[in-house]
Amino acid sequence: MTTSANYTTITADDLTQFTVSIFKAIGCNEADAKLAADVLIKADMRGIDSHGVARLVGYVRLYENQRINTQPNIKLVREKGSVFTIDGDSGLGLVVAPKAMQIAIEKTGLHGAGFGAVRNSNHFGIAAYHAMMALEKNYIGMAMTNASPLVAPTYSKERMLGTNPICYAIPAKSYPPFILDMATSAAANGKLEIAERQNKPVPEGWLETKNGAPTNDPKDLKDGGHLLPLGSDKDHGSHKGYGLGALVDILSGVLPGANFGPWVPPFVAFLPVLDNLPGKGLGHFVGAMDVSGFDETDVFLERMDLWIERFKSATPVNENQKVLVHGEPEYWMAISRQLKGIPLIDKVCADLTQLAEKYKLDHPF
Repeated sequence: MTTSANYTTITADDLTQFTVSIFKAIGCNEADAKLAADVLIKADMRGIDSHGVARLVGYVRLYENQRINTQPNIKLVREKGSVFTIDGDSGLGLVVAPKAMQIAIEKTGLHGAGFGAVRNSNHFGIAAYHAMMALEKNYIGMAMTNASPLVAPTYSKERMLGTNPICYAIPAKSYPPFILDMATSAAANGKLEIAERQNKPVPEGWLETKNGAPTNDPKDLKDGGHLLPLGSDKDHGSHKGYGLGALVDILSGVLPGANFGPWVPPFVAFLPVLDNLPGKGLGHFVGAMDVSGFDETDVFLERMDLWIERFKSATPVNENQKVLVHGEPEYWMAISRQLKGIPLIDKVCADLTQLAEKYKLDHPF
């Protein structure tokens, strides 16, 4: 462990051990605790700090408010050939989604593709974790989820959609895989949370006040403001971001019978869940495709290498810049953090220390 004025660096192993102990303390069995911890630590390793252990306190608060079942009976409730629906029994999305993805991968082995919709779940961490599970088989993986309503549709100031991320993971032969992991809002809510912790403004076009006025203050979101769809406004294509967010909401919520739109339960425990909900919990949608159903796997992987090489060699605007491929920065970040450890800002360390003291657990902070 190393410390500076603003953060403490913890090894991935120490942080994993601590996170597993917290999940076990709230009732998870050993396997589920390790799985849930792995999802969070992988986010931190890839530099997605907004969805790593910084979220651990949030999951615990949901458990304490009886909104998460740490011993769920996850059921396959419907299937037809390569498609299926899972009921997560209010379990941790960190556990429910990987189990759904594993079924999708198994169905891909049988049918060439597998797609699963999930209801009655909770926040599932980074979408990339679940999509990347397919890479072990050289399959293409995908994952998406709806989320707490924070985003107003184009021309509206009412919160109707979540940040509703989409991820596709595509294998290559000699290069790191192509990983597109993106929110369908102009910015992920976690980035606003980080800015608020650091007392920094956010870029114009990320959010508006409750009256629909542009703002750079991340605190305005908690004051009734709303995030903007990808594109920020109609002239810059916000209707496209709105459409992508809506697509995720329909596949993740409407299709399996989860909640959708403004009825999706909030991640923060202090906000009440609405009455007369149309569905159960949060929803996810996961899938996998066997590339050998389209062409020989090795031939495809070689073409992916060629695609990556050509895009990385695209002429940059500035000689000091490099053209990157999606997933590349996170890949190198994971290698760096495996060697150097994971930096946690002081606020996150303080929150985790309080959590450890509450449950009388050892901690590395």
